[in-house]
Amino acid sequence: VQVVESGGGLVQPGGSLRLSCAVSGLTFSIYTVGWYRRAPGKQRELVADISRSRNTNYADSVKGRFTISRDNDQNTVHLQMNSLRPEDTAVYYCNTRPRGVSSDRGYWGQGTQVTVSS
Repeated sequence: VQVVESGGGLVQPGGSLRLSCAVSGLTFSIYTVGWYRRAPGKQRELVADISRSRNTNYADSVKGRFTISRDNDQNTVHLQMNSLRPEDTAVYYCNTRPRGVSSDRGYWGQGTQVTVSS
């Protein structure tokens, strides 16, 4: 199984980025996919996830600014991030897991750095 993130970078406050997570080696359409982030000195936290039936869940801090979506034909999940803030700076990780399985037992990517700074 491979989980590969892309799309991170440096952006000014108020700007936008689109992260992508490409998954291979499993039946992607039946897996839940989530984006997590870890900021310096902080614990990893869930940003957003999307289930096999496209139900979505967002952290309160990103509601209204971030949108998660999935393309089962391309085995890809996207995270559109708008109105970025300096506190969104973190390494963003993609995780995929079967329904009912915790993220710790799922598959993780290597992460992509997002830096929001002027």
